[in-house]
Amino acid sequence: MSQPRTVDVAAFIEGRKLTLFNYKVIMVSVLITFLDGFDLLVLSHTASYIADEVGLDRIRLGELFSIGLFGMMLGSFFFGYLGDRIGRRPTILFSTASFGMLTLLFAFANSYESLMVLRFLNGFALGAVLPLCWVLNIEFVPKRYRASVVTITMVGFSLGSAMAGPITVWLVPYIDWQGVFVCGGVLTLATCVLLLFTLPESVRFLIVKRKHPRQVARILKRLDPRADVRDDDTFVLLDEVKTGAKNFRIGQLFHGRLKWLTPMIWLGYAASSMSMYFLATWTPLVYTYAGFDRPTASWISSIASFAGAMAGLVMMRFVDTRGPYMVMIYPLLALPFLLILGIYDFQGSAFLTLSMIGAVFVKGSHYGILSISGVYYPSAIRANGAGWATSIAKIGSILGPLLGSYVLNSGLPVVKSFLVLAVCPATLAICALIIGRLVEKGSPTPIEPLPDTSRI
Repeated sequence: MSQPRTVDVAAFIEGRKLTLFNYKVIMVSVLITFLDGFDLLVLSHTASYIADEVGLDRIRLGELFSIGLFGMMLGSFFFGYLGDRIGRRPTILFSTASFGMLTLLFAFANSYESLMVLRFLNGFALGAVLPLCWVLNIEFVPKRYRASVVTITMVGFSLGSAMAGPITVWLVPYIDWQGVFVCGGVLTLATCVLLLFTLPESVRFLIVKRKHPRQVARILKRLDPRADVRDDDTFVLLDEVKTGAKNFRIGQLFHGRLKWLTPMIWLGYAASSMSMYFLATWTPLVYTYAGFDRPTASWISSIASFAGAMAGLVMMRFVDTRGPYMVMIYPLLALPFLLILGIYDFQGSAFLTLSMIGAVFVKGSHYGILSISGVYYPSAIRANGAGWATSIAKIGSILGPLLGSYVLNSGLPVVKSFLVLAVCPATLAICALIIGRLVEKGSPTPIEPLPDTSRI
């Protein structure tokens, strides 16, 4: 009878290229984040219809946008903790089913109060999707692919955001704005069934939590059918760091050099989110206030979202190969366009062109910071690390729509809001520079063998 062996799963994953298993996990994650982006941004494109029917002014619309982002902030805290406690897979399943049902219920909202309650709960459920999908994919790929798979996953969110506009324009004349939410909710709930059969649990999570060695062996066989692993093997992660506690504590996010990396990630992510969500929530209405019709406004903002996603995808191979310094590029490119838009009173096609180019670089830069937001944390706290970064970033996300509502309600020209937003890419560029310097000096935390509690 053969003797049990010790298998370093970190080295196992690191020594392989992406396999069919990885591509399946990525595609399922893209589908989830597509629905996440659609369900989140469809409100921006139906806002003018809802405002007419329910009777909402710009301030109340801003509050409606922001309450959802506040819910996402709290949801990211909660689901990040849950993802590190019970697993990535069950948390994603629960979150997806929840936001699908809540999106469906939007069709029955008929007052400001009911819209606010549903938007908060919907945002809370949406808070799990992006960080946990990033975490799940990060934990199945070699380090040289991590930024790329996070970005590809985020492309799903941007495609969903981009399609929210055209789908709204197409469906509203036939089934009204309520029907758009019904479609989003039904599709999301149907996807939950697919996830039950396709979404795996993270092997890193299972090893760190000493859970189900047979399941680890099966998943590794799915990752590489030729893998020489057995159910009675002992699985370890020799690239992990000691977390210092059995249960998560916030201080773990500041261990070693993370005490500098974590604040820079939070600040850069928050600044990027502020500009990103201002553009995502208010751009369709800004174009409408600037004199363009609703279909044109939706199409232009959707094209900018798609182009930003493609720009982010192009950049991520450079981030993987050349490090976080590359995150600086798009913020620096966005900065002059926002300044020009805010200083000069452009109209018509010139306004559209400049605002689209600026939006593409703003959205592209957002992919940069989010692609590294969970990379530098050990597996035992990675969901919490990504969840906390996403939650702190929601402070910027909440301020973005509120800022837009007050600027647009102040009587100032709508273009002046771009001048205020120019602070955001400038902040992100500085944070990316500091992160690059910290990573360049060495590993973000001291690499030590896992303690005995990491073994199965």
